[in-house]
Amino acid sequence: MYIVNSVITVPKDKVDEVIGIYQKRSRRVDDFDGFISFTLLQSEHRPEELTVQMKWETKEHFFAWMKSPAYKEIHELEKKYPDAELAAVKPKVYRYKVVAE
Repeated sequence: MYIVNSVITVPKDKVDEVIGIYQKRSRRVDDFDGFISFTLLQSEHRPEELTVQMKWETKEHFFAWMKSPAYKEIHELEKKYPDAELAAVKPKVYRYKVVAE
């Protein structure tokens, strides 16, 4: 299994808005080959820190997703987000190979 965490820190007054965006996400990735799950996590100690966690069968499946037209379309939409403050938020991406369960 391969896990990708994208950690973002959003302005405190925008946390609920961002959570709402992810709750209404397009779900285009859900049917992509090798996709296992999507989870949005919120830090208990820093509520403005959100982590998007995606689980994949393999690293190759994840990279195939990243090269897909659907991935590119979704991420182009983020760049056009009308709220400039949120559009400027850049994630820190961490990738993990699962070595034990």
